[in-house]
Amino acid sequence: MTKFRWICPFCNHSATISDDDYHVDRTTLTIDNIMGPQILISEFVVCPNPDCRKYNLSISLWKAKYNISSDQYPQDKYTRYKYTQDKLLRKWNLIPPSEAKTFPNYIPKAIIDDYKEACLIRDLSSKASATLSRRCLQTMIRDFWKVKGKRNLKEEIEAIKDIIDPLTWKAIGAVRNIGNIGAHMEEDINLIVDVEPNEAKLLIELIETLIKEWYVNKHEREERLKKIVQVSDKKDIKKSTQLKNRNKN
Repeated sequence: MTKFRWICPFCNHSATISDDDYHVDRTTLTIDNIMGPQILISEFVVCPNPDCRKYNLSISLWKAKYNISSDQYPQDKYTRYKYTQDKLLRKWNLIPPSEAKTFPNYIPKAIIDDYKEACLIRDLSSKASATLSRRCLQTMIRDFWKVKGKRNLKEEIEAIKDIIDPLTWKAIGAVRNIGNIGAHMEEDINLIVDVEPNEAKLLIELIETLIKEWYVNKHEREERLKKIVQVSDKKDIKKSTQLKNRNKN
């Protein structure tokens, strides 16, 4: 197989996946049916991180096409299949059940719950997924930036215009202008509107970016600064102890 880069959905470990970590099976449906020949592929990816070793399981359904090369070169391992994948029809993430990323537990539970549910339902209902993402975005603005007393999400986004970097604010504003989401984002946060799958995906990616930039980066910065302060405090204590001992002598 061709090696590929992969990030574990459980531990966020980045790795290069090889044959030792990967298993794939395929089943070809050739029985006469209204949909034509199809291929079902199951894939296991085991995390190489020794502290994790959990596996990712996904199944994909493909429209199949007859492989003419299999008749011409029957001994060639690359053309041994009489049918090959033509068009992806559906994909299911079974373990874990969605593509939601794992975030630290210091992120507010309400934000993570809405984010995970938006990811989980994205392929089943883009409308519901987008509604959850918008609610998640609103919760983040209220929690992180302490925005209160605004009538709707549009006003809350306007309220943070001068306190976040221009590029981030433009990215949030850009999402408001996409399709029906843009037409209704200033309305009731629980309003269900028509949403395309790619729009729901874009909203989820925005939430992921903001969680990392607002919460994760801030937390990591604070931890680094705390360590510097702790080192300084330890040195001050050491100096103070040395001075006391010197004065005693």
